Amino acid sequence: MGRVAVLRCGVVEYHVIFDLMKDLQKKRIAGEIEDTLIFVQHPEVVTIGPKAVREEVSIEGYPTTGTDRGGGVTWHGPGQLVVYPIIKWRVQEQSVRGVIGSLEDWAIKALKECGVTSYKDPEMQGAWVDGYKVCSIGLSFLHWVSRHGMSINIDTPENRVEGIECCGIPAGKHTSLSKLGYDIDINRIERCLIETCEEVLGRTPMEPVEWFPEMVV
Repeated sequence: MGRVAVLRCGVVEYHVIFDLMKDLQKKRIAGEIEDTLIFVQHPEVVTIGPKAVREEVSIEGYPTTGTDRGGGVTWHGPGQLVVYPIIKWRVQEQSVRGVIGSLEDWAIKALKECGVTSYKDPEMQGAWVDGYKVCSIGLSFLHWVSRHGMSINIDTPENRVEGIECCGIPAGKHTSLSKLGYDIDINRIERCLIETCEEVLGRTPMEPVEWFPEMVV
């Protein structure tokens, strides 16, 4: 059973964490650090992946930035918890679909601990509640070390995530737990993810460390 470091970053601009992820991925490949989980919230931004660029997707009324994860368009913003696993996946785990499935299982298990019943959709990755997508997953890999990760919509601003077509899913199918009647604190979701990490991902979380942009890992 391996260990995984936990960085709690608070609210940080997407581009700052993007650079941190790339740096940590290189260090993990080189064996300089252990597996690491980044927990963070972002100010509002819509990230546009290569698929959306190829399809010439146009986003209006939102701040945007390019990204290099898989998938198309993804909303990030207040009331959403983002988890980035910088993990070196073991030989028996080296399947993109399998890793995505493990992250789905992790989100579903953590939500269950919070009293929310969620499930997978065989056609669309992520976690769903009552016909709406509340958890999105997008990854990239280098030497089987993952970067990017998953986001869980907990209490997002009215009609922001709902207002755009994300990941090829029509506008209005993404929402947050609060819009579905669940009053859950974002810190509780984070705690449940940490508490269920060993069971689902097979890695024991270390004591969380508060991370700030000026810190070096």
